[in-house]
Amino acid sequence: MPTPLQIAPFIFDAPHVRHLENIASSSSSFSVNIVQKGIPVEPCSPGLKMTAKRYTSGFSGDNTFGLTLLFAHGVGSHKEQWEPTIERIFLTQATKERHHQIREAWSFDWQNHGDAALVNEEALRGRHEGVCEHLIVIRVRVETDWLLHTTAIYEWAPAIIEFVLSPRMVGHRIVPLGHSAGAGAMMLTTKSFLLSHLPYVSLILIEPTMITREMFEAHFDDRIRSMEMSVGATEVRRDVWPDREEAFRWLSRRFPFRTWDPRVVRLLVEQGLYQKSPGSKAVSLKCDRKQEAISYPDVDGHFEATTELARVCRTLPVHVIWGTSNDMFPDYFQDSLTDATQGRIVASASKVHGAGHLVMQEKPDHLALKICEALDTISPYLSFRSRL
Repeated sequence: MPTPLQIAPFIFDAPHVRHLENIASSSSSFSVNIVQKGIPVEPCSPGLKMTAKRYTSGFSGDNTFGLTLLFAHGVGSHKEQWEPTIERIFLTQATKERHHQIREAWSFDWQNHGDAALVNEEALRGRHEGVCEHLIVIRVRVETDWLLHTTAIYEWAPAIIEFVLSPRMVGHRIVPLGHSAGAGAMMLTTKSFLLSHLPYVSLILIEPTMITREMFEAHFDDRIRSMEMSVGATEVRRDVWPDREEAFRWLSRRFPFRTWDPRVVRLLVEQGLYQKSPGSKAVSLKCDRKQEAISYPDVDGHFEATTELARVCRTLPVHVIWGTSNDMFPDYFQDSLTDATQGRIVASASKVHGAGHLVMQEKPDHLALKICEALDTISPYLSFRSRL
């Protein structure tokens, strides 16, 4: 019988991030305004916190040769949705050589998602400074004031970097893994390091939303339509239920949740919803619909993450995992990311059969096995210190 995971919650202070001012206004229900500025302004205040959970299995934390995995989710998700995948990874790697076993895993909430959304509720509501510096804002049927409260992956990446550089991670053989927008965030965490000082032994991108600016502009209308659909669906989606069991029944019958592994739907109900008041059983999404909607047009960080992939890929093994169903991104999107002629040479590119963009929700066990295949290629002699 597999050893159950030990789970410990944490809250970390995230670093301040500089913000843009004077966001252009939108004058129509569907318009696109691109804002590119590098104006030095005051740091955002108040700062945001990042919530996380640490996962170990038995005495896995004592294995200093083992791997430490860091997980980042996508838009509209939360850290606990990784748990079925994490559990299967621990189980699969447990019988392998100690350097391929899992020492511990950490899963992080984006600062406006999951538990972090509740912790940062007041701070997010009061953020009138604008969005993170250098962010391109694409307005897709989103009310103007929503964008004044957004949290880009530019703000998530520094929080993860601060964790990686903390005393807690000294001596760890770290592998970041990101899904969707979380892939871009994890890729951006390498940007602050010289190639000789990268703090990771490998990096795994799962259905990444990374793309070059040139490819985005070449397929501009297609990309905008896709974002508009995501934003529109989020704006009108139900977000309150009379109790958790009704929420589970309702979600299980509706797209896209009915395509998910039932364990992940249950985690959404138990961990992604909160009780609206002590005297009521009514529950609502922790991630406010507005916060989710304004996260979809956050594209500039993904452009930069794609550039960063080309910089580090010859030094750091980067693996890419897709689903076989191109329900979100067409072939040109995927092919562009791993275009070797543009210097983006990945260690491997694999696919999870029968899964789409939401592979971590739909096929968590199959995804875990693909991740394990990548982990098994990591050299036992490769560590952060060996790069120094």
